[in-house]
Amino acid sequence: MNQQPHQRYVRTLAACLFASIVTFSPAIFACATCGCTLSSDAANGFGVMDGWRISLEFNYLNQDQLRSGTHTASAASVVNAPANPSLDGAEIEHQTLNRYLTAGLTYSPHKDWRIDLKIPYISRDHSTFGEQQSPYVPSETAPNQLSSVHVGSLGDIKLISSYLGLLPTRNLGIQLGIKLPTGEYGSRAHFSSGPAADTPLDASLQAGTGTTDALIGAYYFKAISQNVDAFASGQFQAAVKQPQVDRDHDYRPGNATTISMGVRYLENPRWVPALQINVSHRSADQGALADTTGTAGSAAYLSPGITVQVTRRLHAYGFVQVPIYSNLNGYQLFPRWTASLGVGYAL
Repeated sequence: MNQQPHQRYVRTLAACLFASIVTFSPAIFACATCGCTLSSDAANGFGVMDGWRISLEFNYLNQDQLRSGTHTASAASVVNAPANPSLDGAEIEHQTLNRYLTAGLTYSPHKDWRIDLKIPYISRDHSTFGEQQSPYVPSETAPNQLSSVHVGSLGDIKLISSYLGLLPTRNLGIQLGIKLPTGEYGSRAHFSSGPAADTPLDASLQAGTGTTDALIGAYYFKAISQNVDAFASGQFQAAVKQPQVDRDHDYRPGNATTISMGVRYLENPRWVPALQINVSHRSADQGALADTTGTAGSAAYLSPGITVQVTRRLHAYGFVQVPIYSNLNGYQLFPRWTASLGVGYAL
C-alpha cells in the first residue's frame, strides 16, 4: 500500500515521457554530433519566478572520435567503405573542438509566463584530411595533410516563451520559440591552412545556419518522494525560412529533436545532485551546400551533475555528458564526453 503513490507518480512520469516521444518523433532530435543536449531548464529549475534573471553557460564539446553507425571508424574504413560503395572517397574528418558561451536573459511578467533570450558565442576549431580515394590513407604523423579553420563569432539567437498555466500546480509547461539567423554564415568562411586553404567551410560548421527556425517544446516535473523530483521534456526545431537561394546560401539544416528525462535529489536545497538521460536525433541537412550523407543520426547521453545555491539569488551548476549510444549516418566525428557549466542570478 505504501508503494502505490510512488507507483502512480512513476506511471504519470512515464506517460508524460511517452507523450513527448509521440509528439516529437515525426521530425527528429537535436544535433547528434554538434550541440549540447543537456536540459539546462532542469539544471536551473523549471519553476517560474517573477522578475528578471541573467545567466551564463559554457559548453565544451570535443569531437575527436570518428564513428559510423553504432561503431568507431578509421581513416582506412572511410577510404575503402566496403559496406557502402557510395561513400568511397568520403571526407575524412580529423577533429572539431567546440566551445559555446551563451548569455541568457529571462523575464517572468507573471507566474504563468516566462520569456528566455539566449545569445551564443561560438568558438570552433575544425581540421580535416578532406576527401581521399583508395588506396591512399592519410597519416596522423603528417600534419601537412590537414586543412584547418577557426570559427569565432556570434551564433544564432533564440527567443523562447514558456507557459505554465495548464495545470493549477504549474508543473506542466509548453514552449514556443524562434531561432534567428544572426550567426555568421555564407561565403566569408574559408579554411585558413592546408590543402583546402581558401576553399569554403562546410555549411554545418559555420557559426550560423542562415535560416529562421521554429521551436516547440514541452516539459513536466513532479515530486516522486519527499526528497526526489523527476522531469521529462522535449523540444523540436525546424527551419521555416531560408534566405534567397543562391550558390552561397543553398542550405537547410536537418530537423532536430531532443528528449530528456531525469531526477534531482533535494534533501539539501543548497546542494542538489541530479542525473539526466538526454536522447537526440537529427535528420539529414538539405541543399546544394549540405552534407546529406554525414549529418543525420541519433545519440543518447548519461548526464550526472549538481546545482549549487551560492546565495539566495545566485546559483551555479555543472554537468558531464557521457555518450551511451550513437547511430550515425555516414562517417561523423563524435565526442567521448562533453561538459556544461552555468551560473544564474535573480535580479
